[in-house]
Amino acid sequence: MIERPYLLHMLTAAKNLSPFDVNMAYDAGWTACTPYIDVALEEVRDLVQDAIFSRGPKGVKRTGVFIGGRDAHLAMDMMRTAKKAMVPPFEVSLFADPSGAFTTAAGMVACVEQQLKQGGENGLEGQRILVFGGTGPVGSIGATLVSLAGSEAVIVSHGSQTKADQIAELCNQRYGSTLTGADGSNDSLIAQLLTRADVVFNTAKAGIQVLSKTHLQSAHRLKVACDVNAVPPEGIEGVGVMDDAVPIAGTSSGAVGIGALTVGNVKYHTQHLLLKQMYESDTHEYLDFNMAFKVARSYVT
Repeated sequence: MIERPYLLHMLTAAKNLSPFDVNMAYDAGWTACTPYIDVALEEVRDLVQDAIFSRGPKGVKRTGVFIGGRDAHLAMDMMRTAKKAMVPPFEVSLFADPSGAFTTAAGMVACVEQQLKQGGENGLEGQRILVFGGTGPVGSIGATLVSLAGSEAVIVSHGSQTKADQIAELCNQRYGSTLTGADGSNDSLIAQLLTRADVVFNTAKAGIQVLSKTHLQSAHRLKVACDVNAVPPEGIEGVGVMDDAVPIAGTSSGAVGIGALTVGNVKYHTQHLLLKQMYESDTHEYLDFNMAFKVARSYVT
């Protein structure tokens, strides 16, 4: 008897599915990956039920649904809708990772947490963390993760205080975090914020320098700076893309930097492990940014 293939149905609200995600799925062992593009939230239920009822209770164990896109909150809504569409015993594993935001956020937070522990800190607990570019998907999810882990997390917007507050409140309402927002629209405001920062993340758009050496001179208690920008110039000046706990020149606190390729390595392995977990598990799995962080934490230790 021919064994049934492992089929991954890949849903996105965008007009294209990420080739990165498709490659990752095949490399993780999925037999076939089928894209569904321009998917509206109200279409998710029928698509999922078409996938589960066609294979029978045994076949669903070799079936999964991946949710991509570019909107982190919409991806979570799509995942909730997909979960509600399950009819036991017709239940399949779900994995949401829109634009890699969940696994990237998990990777950067896990890297920083590990470095804090190596430096004698109690992990993320009690740290004041600034997330520059925090209104985007990676930043907002990263801020949510550190908040849930016990940090005082601040979303910093280069646009306005209002935008930062809106995103912080949205995450708080949806995920139970305790984020606050801050205005980082000029050098004076940034310097003021940095005086109380233990950790900084840069998750702003690639190719933009968010923090200069002049800014960092105000960061007298900074322990770790993490930059996920791999495109020149450095998003945080003095933090190279390959850096892994490399001291940042010119900082009075002896802070170390973690660069984009170090984070990217953890992100890659986290996504790979989650995609494998979907089809290796005997039961259905629901994998969101919380599970991504759990896997990233395990990987870096």
